[in-house]
Amino acid sequence: MKTRVMVRAISTGILVTVFCFGLFAGQISRYSYSTQFRELPNAAPSSSHLLGTDGLGRDFVARVAYGTRVSLLLAPAAALLATLIGGIFGSFAGLVGGWWERTILAAADLSMALPLLFVLLALRALLPLGISPILSVVATFALLGLLGWHTSLRVVWAASRNLRGSDFLLLARATGCTRWKMIRHHILPNLRPVLMAQYWISIPVFVLTEATLSMLGLGVMEPLPSWGNLLRGLEDFSAVRSNPWSLAPLILLVLVVICFQLALPPREEFA
Repeated sequence: MKTRVMVRAISTGILVTVFCFGLFAGQISRYSYSTQFRELPNAAPSSSHLLGTDGLGRDFVARVAYGTRVSLLLAPAAALLATLIGGIFGSFAGLVGGWWERTILAAADLSMALPLLFVLLALRALLPLGISPILSVVATFALLGLLGWHTSLRVVWAASRNLRGSDFLLLARATGCTRWKMIRHHILPNLRPVLMAQYWISIPVFVLTEATLSMLGLGVMEPLPSWGNLLRGLEDFSAVRSNPWSLAPLILLVLVVICFQLALPPREEFA
């Protein structure tokens, strides 16, 4: 038990450190993520550039720090959107039942049957490739949030269905509560442990999905960095051998995903 608590504490400390690294990117590096030192492409680490520079002469510490901010601050926003959609429609299906329940579950089954990555690729490819970096961030994580709700919905539906015949819902119906009021004031508060667990689990999934999209050139667009488009620099193995510090975003990505799994609190702690 003590070992588990210690592992969770260490994992949480690492996550907080990485979050702060991205949040305070402007204070950590004195350079902007887009500032180019054209005379120093692929420079080795030095006192001026602690991790050297990339192929365009941009400070790699600044690129990694700002990329961490993009990936780790917006993935929770996408997870929040997906969890809210799944929570609202899942609790509505579990409360109402009937053809509403069958329709919502059929939509969730259809979404689960479709490969999320390929749907994201298709929808993202419909957008122009020349959109601004900020719009690419908004589009990427909006698509993640709007398409990643089906897993949460199934879990919330199963939990809310067990509450359908509970005494407090019967009392709420007797006092004239509408369905949406019961969902808002009675079901969702009782499902908070389930919703929090789904939210926490979704964050690393969206971090990895964004990294995949950006590696394929369909996520966050240059010059704005994210872990995904920073990983595109690893395609050249000879450059990686000569510049091993370019592995920093990969190491951060793997470390954060592992720490999210190890730091997941027990369900009772969400209550």
